[in-house]
Amino acid sequence: MTDERPTFLVVLDGTVECRKALRFAALRALHTGAGVKLLHVIKPVGFLQWGGVQRAMDAEVEDEAKAMLAAEAAQVAELLGEAPETLLRRGKPTEEVRRLVDEDRSIRSLVLAAAPHGRPGPLVDYFSGQEAGAMPCLVMIVPGGIDDAALDRLT
Repeated sequence: MTDERPTFLVVLDGTVECRKALRFAALRALHTGAGVKLLHVIKPVGFLQWGGVQRAMDAEVEDEAKAMLAAEAAQVAELLGEAPETLLRRGKPTEEVRRLVDEDRSIRSLVLAAAPHGRPGPLVDYFSGQEAGAMPCLVMIVPGGIDDAALDRLT
Protein backbone atom coordinates (compact mmCIF):
# COMPACT_ATOMS: atom_id res chain seq x y z
CA MET A 1 0.00 0.00 0.00
CA THR A 2 1.19 3.52 -0.67
CA ASP A 3 0.81 6.75 1.26
CA GLU A 4 -0.35 8.51 -1.91
CA ARG A 5 -3.89 9.78 -2.06
CA PRO A 6 -6.08 7.05 -3.52
CA THR A 7 -7.56 7.70 -6.95
CA PHE A 8 -10.30 6.42 -9.20
CA LEU A 9 -9.24 5.90 -12.82
CA VAL A 10 -11.79 6.53 -15.57
CA VAL A 11 -11.04 5.71 -19.20
CA LEU A 12 -12.59 8.22 -21.58
CA ASP A 13 -13.37 6.70 -24.93
CA GLY A 14 -16.03 9.06 -26.25
CA THR A 15 -18.94 6.73 -25.51
CA VAL A 16 -22.11 7.85 -23.75
CA GLU A 17 -21.61 5.28 -21.02
CA CYS A 18 -18.14 6.52 -20.09
CA ARG A 19 -19.88 9.64 -18.74
CA LYS A 20 -21.70 7.37 -16.27
CA ALA A 21 -18.35 6.04 -15.08
CA LEU A 22 -17.05 9.59 -14.86
CA ARG A 23 -19.96 10.76 -12.72
CA PHE A 24 -19.75 7.74 -10.44
CA ALA A 25 -15.99 8.15 -9.93
CA ALA A 26 -16.26 11.90 -9.23
CA LEU A 27 -19.03 11.44 -6.67
CA ARG A 28 -17.33 8.47 -4.99
CA ALA A 29 -14.12 10.49 -4.81
CA LEU A 30 -16.03 13.38 -3.27
CA HIS A 31 -17.50 11.13 -0.59
CA THR A 32 -14.26 9.29 0.18
CA GLY A 33 -11.65 12.04 -0.12
CA ALA A 34 -10.03 10.37 -3.12
CA GLY A 35 -8.89 11.89 -6.39
CA VAL A 36 -9.83 11.15 -9.99
CA LYS A 37 -7.59 10.43 -12.96
CA LEU A 38 -8.90 10.57 -16.51
CA LEU A 39 -7.20 8.57 -19.24
CA HIS A 40 -7.71 8.70 -22.96
CA VAL A 41 -5.83 6.31 -25.21
CA ILE A 42 -5.25 7.30 -28.80
CA LYS A 43 -5.42 4.16 -30.89
CA PRO A 44 -2.68 3.74 -33.48
CA VAL A 45 -3.64 4.66 -37.01
CA GLY A 46 -2.46 2.76 -40.03
CA PHE A 47 0.77 3.84 -41.64
CA LEU A 48 0.45 6.38 -44.43
CA GLN A 49 3.08 6.58 -47.12
CA TRP A 50 3.27 10.36 -46.87
CA GLY A 51 4.87 11.40 -43.57
CA GLY A 52 3.51 14.95 -43.60
CA VAL A 53 -0.05 13.72 -43.89
CA GLN A 54 0.55 11.22 -41.11
CA ARG A 55 1.94 13.91 -38.80
CA ALA A 56 -0.98 16.23 -39.55
CA MET A 57 -3.49 13.46 -38.83
CA ASP A 58 -1.72 12.53 -35.59
CA ALA A 59 -1.68 16.17 -34.46
CA GLU A 60 -5.39 16.57 -35.21
CA VAL A 61 -6.29 13.41 -33.28
CA GLU A 62 -4.16 14.53 -30.34
CA ASP A 63 -5.77 17.99 -30.31
CA GLU A 64 -9.25 16.42 -30.31
CA ALA A 65 -8.24 14.08 -27.47
CA LYS A 66 -6.87 16.96 -25.39
CA ALA A 67 -10.06 18.96 -25.95
CA MET A 68 -12.19 15.99 -24.86
CA LEU A 69 -10.05 15.45 -21.76
CA ALA A 70 -10.31 19.15 -20.86
CA ALA A 71 -14.10 19.17 -21.28
CA GLU A 72 -14.58 16.04 -19.18
CA ALA A 73 -12.10 17.30 -16.57
CA ALA A 74 -14.25 20.42 -16.22
CA GLN A 75 -17.27 18.19 -15.50
CA VAL A 76 -15.34 16.33 -12.81
CA ALA A 77 -14.09 19.59 -11.29
CA GLU A 78 -17.68 20.82 -11.10
CA LEU A 79 -18.77 17.70 -9.19
CA LEU A 80 -15.63 17.15 -7.12
CA GLY A 81 -14.54 20.72 -6.49
CA GLU A 82 -11.05 20.10 -7.87
CA ALA A 83 -9.53 19.30 -11.21
CA PRO A 84 -8.68 15.68 -11.93
CA GLU A 85 -5.37 14.58 -13.36
CA THR A 86 -5.60 13.97 -17.11
CA LEU A 87 -3.48 11.48 -18.98
CA LEU A 88 -3.09 10.91 -22.70
CA ARG A 89 -1.43 7.79 -24.04
CA ARG A 90 -1.03 6.16 -27.43
CA GLY A 91 -1.49 2.46 -28.06
CA LYS A 92 -3.96 -0.34 -27.56
CA PRO A 93 -6.46 0.76 -24.88
CA THR A 94 -6.45 -2.47 -22.86
CA GLU A 95 -2.64 -2.56 -22.79
CA GLU A 96 -2.28 1.11 -21.85
CA VAL A 97 -4.88 0.89 -19.07
CA ARG A 98 -3.20 -2.17 -17.63
CA ARG A 99 0.24 -0.56 -17.88
CA LEU A 100 -0.98 2.57 -16.06
CA VAL A 101 -2.66 0.57 -13.29
CA ASP A 102 0.54 -1.43 -12.82
CA GLU A 103 2.71 1.73 -12.76
CA ASP A 104 0.52 3.95 -10.58
CA ARG A 105 -0.13 2.44 -7.17
CA SER A 106 -2.39 5.34 -6.16
CA ILE A 107 -5.10 3.89 -8.43
CA ARG A 108 -7.43 1.98 -6.13
CA SER A 109 -10.27 1.49 -8.62
CA LEU A 110 -10.67 1.30 -12.37
CA VAL A 111 -14.16 2.62 -13.06
CA LEU A 112 -15.77 1.53 -16.32
CA ALA A 113 -19.34 1.62 -17.58
CA ALA A 114 -21.08 -1.07 -19.57
CA ALA A 115 -23.06 -0.19 -22.67
CA PRO A 116 -26.77 0.11 -21.88
CA HIS A 117 -27.67 -2.52 -24.51
CA GLY A 118 -25.90 -5.39 -26.21
CA ARG A 119 -22.27 -6.25 -25.55
CA PRO A 120 -20.75 -4.40 -22.58
CA GLY A 121 -17.90 -2.82 -24.55
CA PRO A 122 -14.30 -3.91 -25.15
CA LEU A 123 -12.80 -2.52 -21.94
CA VAL A 124 -15.51 -3.96 -19.71
CA ASP A 125 -15.31 -7.25 -21.56
CA TYR A 126 -11.54 -7.44 -21.15
CA PHE A 127 -11.19 -6.25 -17.55
CA SER A 128 -14.15 -8.23 -16.24
CA GLY A 129 -13.12 -11.36 -18.13
CA GLN A 130 -9.57 -12.17 -19.08
CA GLU A 131 -7.93 -9.77 -16.59
CA ALA A 132 -10.51 -9.86 -13.78
CA GLY A 133 -8.47 -11.92 -11.35
CA ALA A 134 -5.09 -10.37 -12.11
CA MET A 135 -5.81 -6.67 -11.56
CA PRO A 136 -3.95 -4.90 -8.74
CA CYS A 137 -6.98 -2.70 -8.05
CA LEU A 138 -10.76 -2.97 -7.91
CA VAL A 139 -12.66 -2.93 -11.17
CA MET A 140 -16.01 -1.17 -10.83
CA ILE A 141 -18.56 -1.47 -13.61
CA VAL A 142 -21.34 1.06 -13.74
CA PRO A 143 -24.47 0.08 -15.71
CA GLY A 144 -24.67 2.34 -18.75
CA GLY A 145 -28.45 2.52 -18.57
CA ILE A 146 -28.64 3.82 -14.99
CA ASP A 147 -30.07 7.31 -14.58
CA ASP A 148 -28.21 10.08 -12.75
CA ALA A 149 -30.56 10.07 -9.76
CA ALA A 150 -30.00 6.37 -9.14
CA LEU A 151 -26.29 6.78 -9.71
CA ASP A 152 -26.17 9.64 -7.20
CA ARG A 153 -27.89 7.47 -4.58
CA LEU A 154 -25.30 4.72 -5.08
CA THR A 155 -22.30 6.96 -4.52
